[in-house]
Amino acid sequence: MSEIPARPTKSEGPSEDAPLGDAVWQSSPPGSIYDYIKVASFSIGPDGLVDQWSLRAEQLLGIPAEHAVGTDPIDAFIDPDLRERGQRKMAEILDGREWTGVVPFRAPDTDIGSGTRTGTGRGARGLAEVYVMPTRTEDGEKAAVCIVVDVRVLRSIETDLAASQAIFGQSPFGFLLIDPDLRVRRANQRFASTFGGTPDDHRGKGVHDYLSRAEADRVSATLRRVLESGDSITDMHVTGFVPGSEERRHWSVNLYRVHSGSGRPIGVAWLGTDITARRAAAREAAAARRNLALLNEAGARIGNSLDLETTARELLDVVVPGFCDLATVDLYQGLLVGDETPAGLADGSAELRRVAYSSAVSDAPLHGAGERVQLGAVHHYPFNSPCADALRTGRPRTVPAEDGSLVQSTLAVPMVAHDTVVGLAQFARTKGSEPFGDRDRDLAVELAARAAVCIDNARLYRREHERALILQRSLLPPGDPEASGLDIACRYLPGEAATGRASEVGGDWFDVIELPGHRTALVVGDVMGRGLRAAVAMGELRTAVRTLAQLDLEPAEVLSQLDEIARGLGAPGGVQQATRAARRPREADLSEVYLATCVYAVYDSVTRRCTFANAGHLPPVLVEPGESALMLDVPPGLPLGVGGEPFEEVEVELPEGALLALYTDGLVESRDHPLDEGLQAFVGALTDPTQPLEDVCDQVLNTLDSHHGEDDIALLMARVQGLPTESVGDWTLPREPRSVGRARELARAKLLEWDMEPLVDTTELLVSELVTNALRYGEGEIRLRLLLDRTLVCEVWDSGLVQPRRRRARDTDEGGRGLQLVGLLSAAWGSRRTPRGKTVWFELPLPGGDTQLTDPAEALLSLF
Repeated sequence: MSEIPARPTKSEGPSEDAPLGDAVWQSSPPGSIYDYIKVASFSIGPDGLVDQWSLRAEQLLGIPAEHAVGTDPIDAFIDPDLRERGQRKMAEILDGREWTGVVPFRAPDTDIGSGTRTGTGRGARGLAEVYVMPTRTEDGEKAAVCIVVDVRVLRSIETDLAASQAIFGQSPFGFLLIDPDLRVRRANQRFASTFGGTPDDHRGKGVHDYLSRAEADRVSATLRRVLESGDSITDMHVTGFVPGSEERRHWSVNLYRVHSGSGRPIGVAWLGTDITARRAAAREAAAARRNLALLNEAGARIGNSLDLETTARELLDVVVPGFCDLATVDLYQGLLVGDETPAGLADGSAELRRVAYSSAVSDAPLHGAGERVQLGAVHHYPFNSPCADALRTGRPRTVPAEDGSLVQSTLAVPMVAHDTVVGLAQFARTKGSEPFGDRDRDLAVELAARAAVCIDNARLYRREHERALILQRSLLPPGDPEASGLDIACRYLPGEAATGRASEVGGDWFDVIELPGHRTALVVGDVMGRGLRAAVAMGELRTAVRTLAQLDLEPAEVLSQLDEIARGLGAPGGVQQATRAARRPREADLSEVYLATCVYAVYDSVTRRCTFANAGHLPPVLVEPGESALMLDVPPGLPLGVGGEPFEEVEVELPEGALLALYTDGLVESRDHPLDEGLQAFVGALTDPTQPLEDVCDQVLNTLDSHHGEDDIALLMARVQGLPTESVGDWTLPREPRSVGRARELARAKLLEWDMEPLVDTTELLVSELVTNALRYGEGEIRLRLLLDRTLVCEVWDSGLVQPRRRRARDTDEGGRGLQLVGLLSAAWGSRRTPRGKTVWFELPLPGGDTQLTDPAEALLSLF
């Protein structure tokens, strides 16, 4: 029912809540129907004139009491056209007859609803319902009492009542009117059809008759708050059960305070609608959104690392606590140790290792999902267990909860990648959480499958990565390289070792190659790009460098030949293309080649001079005793594989104790630091070159730890230890036959001086052969040099350009067996070009070593 505000009156009466028969006088209006209909009254004396005029009559008819009393009511407010008829009715009334009817009147300038004058001065025609009751005065004379109500007010009340009744009775929502004692005063049919009975059956009931104790207490407190404050409540969710049903129902309830016409609170209106289906749909939609969000997050977070254990932990980071309260991941042990076939036994009983565990519950057991297995432990599931069945069938299984466990619902989900089971993921929810449903099961399978694919990819990558590392390391110098006149130390760190993350292998390499004459080639290079192909290209280039070094070419010539080879590596045929690459135009397509940088240096331990050639690589760093480190000014040239420009050489004399460092860009370059900063940091790290080289390498790597990036690191350091003067014998002989004997005498004397008597006979014989060949086939003066270090090296120099060639002599030939004899008696021999001719050399092991010297007599007999 709509409210009709009423101005308080001075009338007083008993409260409707007071017991009948008790006189309770109040100073405030109690509120009643009269507050709504605004009843006016006046009385008519025996003379037919007004003798009493109420305030309500004054408001309704617009005539003050002082003007109305003593006047004929028919003349006062009845239309002139109706006065005659009105006078007849008044006569009948004064004759003692009751009368009820509708009488037209001139209404004042007032607001009919509020009784407030408008002040316009113009009246309006109105209709009043009049009830006239005959009465008598104290003297027994006939009089009358009249009760007047504005018909328009009555019609408004009638319309409001009809509307209220229609809304209350026909509402599709449960409608209650709850009184101040929190009892149902009125219920509509919709409410009764839900909770049974008729609407009248619910009168007098409270919320505790419909809801559980805790829920009823909460709702009662809310009802009292609405009654006291007048604040409305919208969309309050209430949970309960319908009588005769065990299904939990949910309602959305709106509450607002209801007032009487005088403004007194008389209760709370309850408007409720069943939202159980809507809540279920909302839960389904929320679950679908959550699942999509989880899948989206899984796609973004799982598989960022190519490490098996890290990928398993990434899965748990996604599902805990967004999907479950705790979870574990077990992977087949064979998968983790690198077996080619990742799957275990077909019956699901193979060994697994727990690689990841996560829990959102602080006091949850570590085993989590029913299996008491510690993180990192190797175990297997019993054959009849749900987990073994999941591994065996490749389908998820539900794991029964243990007595007394916090876990109430567990899913064992096999991790399947490419139709192969790689492990098992278990997802568990603790008591108080919603158990897993079919939608959850499907989501768990999808999450486990995504992680399984990433784990299998990581397995395949790890296998290829390990193979590439094996290949790469097999191409590097084994152990600690040794060189004449140099103390060598080196470091090689793959990208994953340098950064702590898995990365593809690179093409960095270094090499230490011993050359004739106690010379050493130092090489550091880097194939651009990463991966197995880069490692293979590195191996081919390293092999080519060693081959070219054995030809004893100058450093610049070595790089030139290497450049031609590099230009053929990227094309079909690999190194075989190198020959054709030399005939290509210089503008060859660089997409068909592998680009590489390289520094090639040749150090002579006798002269302590080092010759450098650079193909686009970073400059070597030199630290002389007592001086600061500096980068050598070696022209960088173009990278290998580009072609088109010759390479330059730079010769530097290295003082005794000097430190030389060759390196790749992974040591000094990263995404976070510019190259110049890294180079300066490297130079600054070489503060004390007198330390042992191993300590210097460690200090450099520790100092530059924040400068390197994801690239491989190759570092080659060499400290100069020149060959002592007393270990060198060097003579120049004239070009005459007696020089052969002189050469034998000089060699014998020097060997005896060095206390190398066991080598005298062999050395004399071989020196005689080489000097004789120099006289017979060479030109100019002859130079004889003996070098004693880890081996004995003999060199014979002349100005001829014809290289000696070993041939097989026939039995009837008088000559042609000299070089055969050299090959039989020496550990190694060869020849090389020099700027002014050639050098023929042989090498003998020192006495006391593992190598047995060949008896010269036996060697001579073997030639015939």
